[in-house]
Amino acid sequence: MTEPAIRAERVTRCFRAGAGIHDVDLTVGEGEIVALVGLNGAGKTTLLRVLLGMLRADAGRVLLRGRVLAGDSPPAAEWARVGQFVDGAPGYPELTVRQNLVSSARLRGVGDPGAIVDSAMRTFALEPYADRRLRVLSLGNRQRVGLAAALQHSPSVVVLDEPGNALDPRGVILLREHLVGLAGAGAGVLVSSHHLDEVARIADRIVVMNGGRVIGELPPGGSELERAFFEAVRLDDESAQDATSEGGGPR
Repeated sequence: MTEPAIRAERVTRCFRAGAGIHDVDLTVGEGEIVALVGLNGAGKTTLLRVLLGMLRADAGRVLLRGRVLAGDSPPAAEWARVGQFVDGAPGYPELTVRQNLVSSARLRGVGDPGAIVDSAMRTFALEPYADRRLRVLSLGNRQRVGLAAALQHSPSVVVLDEPGNALDPRGVILLREHLVGLAGAGAGVLVSSHHLDEVARIADRIVVMNGGRVIGELPPGGSELERAFFEAVRLDDESAQDATSEGGGPR
């Protein structure tokens, strides 16, 4: 049986006052796009950081393509197959767009990045900005550069946190088409987003987080998704309040 691209098993990471994520189970299969949705503070970004090893879990375990992420980092060859965009668009402000993409490709072990970089610039409509320094670009175009850098090497595991922020409609469409293409080639894609209607267009599953926990899923093709999402969150909040009032403490 093929291992999922991403598997989280009862993952917990706690901060002060009970914040963090608690007993999270999540899988993203090969060729699958999973959308992770929740209100601000639901724990989405914390979960993504744990999945990528940016934060260490207090309990549970994470597997990327069947390899346990714990203690020692996986080999560089394994990380080269991961594409991640978390904590905003990275890059070197004084380098040009092309230089940034070349640097990113080489960090991921691409020996001759020329053709890959050219393809990435076409994919994200960055060719007019190839020789401009990153620092002079608009926020939306810097976002495109960051996404191109994260995805240009055709990763088999993709983790993106709010990738549509600052993108104009064209940029959103370009990103959406590229993610569908990566999933079609077998990549497992996990996308955190506030834009429920947008991720529903490409997601195979929509996973809902609230209060640091996974509380259920929504059908991507369902009607009135926003109503269903807010109802799920409301019911979970009421359940948490009832548990607290009965002396059980925060969940």
